Amino acid sequence: MQDSSPLSFTIVITGAPYSCQAPQSALSFAQAALRAGHRIDRVFLYGDGVHLASALASPPSDEPHWPREWSAFLNEHDIPGVACIASALRRGLVDEGEQKRFELPASNLLPPFTIAGLGEWVEGRMMSSRTVYFHGSD
Repeated sequence: MQDSSPLSFTIVITGAPYSCQAPQSALSFAQAALRAGHRIDRVFLYGDGVHLASALASPPSDEPHWPREWSAFLNEHDIPGVACIASALRRGLVDEGEQKRFELPASNLLPPFTIAGLGEWVEGRMMSSRTVYFHGSD
């Protein structure tokens, strides 16, 4: 007999939008999981995946705006979106706290994303029944 109880997922995205399919595939997976009655506990961005949380992305008007698509999805379903702080800082992605800390001229983190440490990834792995990774190609 097959168990049909809902699953919970932590989604980890390591590929950048516009460089690979990881963010698009992850969004399709997340939407399908919710439609099937499962839960998304959090989305964790690591490595180049943190570019998905940039408020400064400006793709051509005939292309999907993946950061906005993800932002809207997270807001609509009240799902935390977390960018790894080390990955974010290396790639010039900062929130207001890091902007002040490093005396930078601006912040560029797209809400509802937050910046946090790997502890968020560990917590997600512990609370979710599954962790699914979407990697960029090297």
